[in-house]
Amino acid sequence: MATRLLRGVLGLLKWGLCAVGAVALILTALIATPLQRPAEMRSVSDSAKGIDWSTLPPLERFQARDGTWLGYRHYQAKGADTGRGAIFIHGSSGSSATVNHALTAAFAAHGVETWALDTRGHGASGTRGDIGYVGQLEDDLVDFVAHVRKSAPDLPLTLVGHSAGAGFSLRIAATPIIQDLFVRTVLVAPYLGYDAPTNVAHSGGWANADIPRFLGLTALRKLGIDCCSQLPVLAFAVPANSERILTATYSDRLMRNFATHGYRLDLPAVTHPMTIFGGGEDEMMISAKYAEVVQAIRPDIDVKIIDGVNHMGMVTNPKAVNAIAEDVATRGAGQS
Repeated sequence: MATRLLRGVLGLLKWGLCAVGAVALILTALIATPLQRPAEMRSVSDSAKGIDWSTLPPLERFQARDGTWLGYRHYQAKGADTGRGAIFIHGSSGSSATVNHALTAAFAAHGVETWALDTRGHGASGTRGDIGYVGQLEDDLVDFVAHVRKSAPDLPLTLVGHSAGAGFSLRIAATPIIQDLFVRTVLVAPYLGYDAPTNVAHSGGWANADIPRFLGLTALRKLGIDCCSQLPVLAFAVPANSERILTATYSDRLMRNFATHGYRLDLPAVTHPMTIFGGGEDEMMISAKYAEVVQAIRPDIDVKIIDGVNHMGMVTNPKAVNAIAEDVATRGAGQS
């Protein structure tokens, strides 16, 4: 009987090891799936035409808590100073030196002192396309605001983000230990998260996710194994040979951090005034659904749609740029 019992235990152990091996093979196959980069998206590439780069401020740097030097650009307020400030967060793949310069320069022209950050993993900040851990971008923003406060200790700050940067800005506006750094948040053509009804599939051709790899890494985390999060899981439709300026891929941890926690989680946690601007011709987002989706959760959040403007036009088209800059200049001290 003891022999039979031992054989049973050994049999169970054998099948258990086979199951573990099969799961390991499946996860390995998922993670090994190569990331495919989409073809160049012309509506994004063409948005750089006509930008006045002569007014781009020089790159400056500050040191984050981990010792890494991160880049940013500082726009001094011009004309009548409004006594307001803004920190701008660029969209996916971008930096402080990409086409959003048209919008940040307009803030300054409207009397708003402005700082445009190279989010870690972009531009001159850290390793291109990667970060050290999920939550590092929040830590960096806290450090950046502390750096800004050395020269502007009392200036009321509005946080402004575009596209994925707007999704990250919503994340910040919902995070208790950080949200009070800003009196107001403005989201420009925001990416509200993978499950938002406002998304066009694959962002209209802009982004391609490695779904098998993402699922494999997610499964490992659920098993308590946090490895391989430095692997790329998201690729963008940037032009060939544009790596000097743009970020072509995101690692798993950068993709998870440079986004909302989920719009259903973040919107109820927002405590300061917020406005959303969308483009009527946005090819990446379904702007007509912003009001329905957002105001079903938070009726007090303003949603404004600018007709005839596409996704990148929200930071380059004079009609959109002037409307957003006027909003930040006149409502940036905390008015609703």
